[in-house]
Amino acid sequence: MLYVVPTPVGNLEDITLRALRVLKEVNLILCEDTRTSSILLQRHNITTPLKAFHQFNEHRQLEHFINALAHGEQIALISDAGTPGISDPGFLLVREASRKGIQVTCLPGPTAFVPALILSAFPCERFRFIGFLPHKKGRQRMLKTLVDDSETLILYESPHRLLKLLSALLELMPNRDIAIIREISKTFEQVLRGTPEKLIAYFSSHAPKGEIVVVISSL
Repeated sequence: MLYVVPTPVGNLEDITLRALRVLKEVNLILCEDTRTSSILLQRHNITTPLKAFHQFNEHRQLEHFINALAHGEQIALISDAGTPGISDPGFLLVREASRKGIQVTCLPGPTAFVPALILSAFPCERFRFIGFLPHKKGRQRMLKTLVDDSETLILYESPHRLLKLLSALLELMPNRDIAIIREISKTFEQVLRGTPEKLIAYFSSHAPKGEIVVVISSL
């Protein structure tokens, strides 16, 4: 059995009782960064062994862990924060396990874009989750494809690229309201709403920090 287990995006208490039980009972936990995940495990007195499984080694390690699953190992897959496979590694392992007839289950739990959507106060009936835009090539082209999208749009962005994104939105979507949600579920959680121009003015004098979700209002 492969268990896909969401982990907190902020407060370490934001984890389900079932997730804690599974992480204690499996033979092995695969994670992005053992240093980050060990903090969560220590907080909840979990001693299950950890192994790194991330975007830089997942192709190389895939067959090894599939063989372990095929021979009866119980493995949990987690990411640094949120649900594996959602803008994080996980898809390759889930796909290959499913192809090999290995049972896979995904526990419900935290992911950053859902609370960000609610906190934006924008319509939630229909939305489109974009995740991270390309870092360089194709970034502007993808944004142009979203201009006429009538749904609420949700993107992830890093702090050092936020102003660049807002400048692009000012050019392409100057009249759409934007919500910037930072540090969800953490001590310094922040929600800012306004036009691209207003948000550029704010973040030009307040350097953005932390995990950021950008929500763009529907047309």
